[in-house]
Amino acid sequence: MEKSVTLLFPGQGSQYVGMGKTLGDSSLFQETDQALGYDLSGIMLDGPTEELNLTKNTQPAILSYSMGLFRKLKKYLDKHNIKVDRVLGHSLGEYSALVAAEVLTFEDALKAVHLRGQYMQDAVPLGKGKMFAILKVPADWVYKACERFENVIPANFNGPGQIVISGEARSCEQVVEWLNENYDSPFRAKELKVSAPFHSPLMRPAGLKLKETLNNFPFKENKTPYLANVDANEYLEGTSVEKIKENLVDQVDSSVLWLQSFAKIPDGSICIEVGPGKVLKGLAKKINRNIKVISMDSENFSQELEEILQ
Repeated sequence: MEKSVTLLFPGQGSQYVGMGKTLGDSSLFQETDQALGYDLSGIMLDGPTEELNLTKNTQPAILSYSMGLFRKLKKYLDKHNIKVDRVLGHSLGEYSALVAAEVLTFEDALKAVHLRGQYMQDAVPLGKGKMFAILKVPADWVYKACERFENVIPANFNGPGQIVISGEARSCEQVVEWLNENYDSPFRAKELKVSAPFHSPLMRPAGLKLKETLNNFPFKENKTPYLANVDANEYLEGTSVEKIKENLVDQVDSSVLWLQSFAKIPDGSICIEVGPGKVLKGLAKKINRNIKVISMDSENFSQELEEILQ
């Protein structure tokens, strides 16, 4: 029976110093540094962590490593005539997914996400925004709490009982306070160590700049279906370039519907996480245990892949 394969691409927060050392592909790093005009590969491989964690560096670094892994995977899949049914990326990972779907070239995607990271960092002064992970609170309660305060929204629906809120610092704190006073069951609210309130209304200026920037890059219609963060819809091959751009621009200050997107993947599918870390594999277990997920950022990945695709 033919296997249904979906590729998952992680986003910001999955980076670590040293990612890419096991690739053995110096050409990837040369392409990365040449496209951006500075030594990003040096930061990826040797740090320091503070430099890697700057959003303008983090985003192209994750995309670069993800694409290095994807190139290895594609050779294997092509050799064994295994078709990819769809691609899906978490926030920044959507750009990696679209490179895999042949919408953007690797070089253009690197330049775009570098600028995207810069715009997002510049949109909000340090300390003005915050993000909190709200654990074990139903979505309707999180919505209800956010609606009471300005410039804060549920920004990431990562899994059942795992929603991240993002926005103005004081508004985020007030959401947590309101839940403490009104929600009766035990829950946790954990402030995230981020440099900006991503996927919140405060990111709108970044979205406007990104809209202009994306018009400078040649987009193509997707050759593989992709699930979009903004609406959890699956866009089939040949989706219009303008619609894809619109999704990417709206994504900057809209919620990432990861839970809703992953729920669209059929039971029994095989998902391959293509990028640093195993965050998406962990989320998948909480959403649908009938879907097998393996991570490429693992020593025994090749063996797992052979076993799962036999």
